[in-house]
Amino acid sequence: MQHVGISSAASVTPPPETDLSKDDLPKGDLTVRTIAMPADTNANGDIFGGWVLSQMDQAGGIAGVDRAQGRVVTVALDAMTFIRPVRVGDVLCVYTRVSHVGRTSMKIEVEAWARRFCTQVRERVTQATLTFVAIDEAGRPRPIPPAMPSPQAVIENPVT
Repeated sequence: MQHVGISSAASVTPPPETDLSKDDLPKGDLTVRTIAMPADTNANGDIFGGWVLSQMDQAGGIAGVDRAQGRVVTVALDAMTFIRPVRVGDVLCVYTRVSHVGRTSMKIEVEAWARRFCTQVRERVTQATLTFVAIDEAGRPRPIPPAMPSPQAVIENPVT
């Protein structure tokens, strides 16, 4: 049996306090889905944590642009713990959910899940809350407009 894409991090087990029950499902909308490639590894063959963080920042930015209806910038990231490794060949799925909107800033909950290579097994690998600020063309903070109804809500509840 040939093992492809197994790194030395494969033996890493999550800390006992990590709650990853089979009932645990991703929260939010699937925003980014990409495959972990050999170019995304360090010298040991492990996927860089920075690559995962970059995918999460991009997903948060997409969700932020949608909600703010324009440009946003990342201004903060809360604590982040890598629960499980991501391996070459895994599909990284990043889910987002806007959890708070202020006048010019918003908090977006971001979860990264790995769908393991050649399987349908999904595992949460990390999560974080990112804070974004809506900006104008000059790069200054601008107010976030009121939420627009989702396209699905419009379809389900047409105005007559």
